[in-house]
Parts: sequence; structure tokens; C-alpha cells
Amino acid sequence: MKLIEDSNTLVFIVDIRANKRQIKSAVKDLYSIECDKVNTLITPRGLKKAYVRLSKEHDALDVANRVGVI
Repeated sequence: MKLIEDSNTLVFIVDIRANKRQIKSAVKDLYSIECDKVNTLITPRGLKKAYVRLSKEHDALDVANRVGVI
């Protein structure tokens, strides 16, 4: 919740083989939003997390409500 409100960022679990360009493109296609930056990390469990920072004209809290996260 803190990431969503403070840094306008959403977190997704993505395929381990997905790269940043593919993640950015998928977010744009699925949710019709522009993202500024994508950071990724691989957890010790072997999952890949993508931290997607949205552009200024999109609010992460509104997108999270629309997606059904909140």
C-alpha cells in the first residue's frame, strides 16, 4: 500500500523469462496506462517481481482499484 501511494508504483509477479521491455509493453496493453520505469528482482523462491512506476498522469491507486488489487 505504501508503494502505491508514495511512489505511484504497482508490483506484479511475472514470468521468470520476461524482460523489462516485455513487462512494460504488457502493462500498457492490458491496463491502457503508461509506465515510466520497470525494476525487476528474483526472489529466493524463484519468482520474479516487477515494480512498475506509473507516469504522472496515471494514479496507481486508481489503477489498483480498477484491477481489483484493493
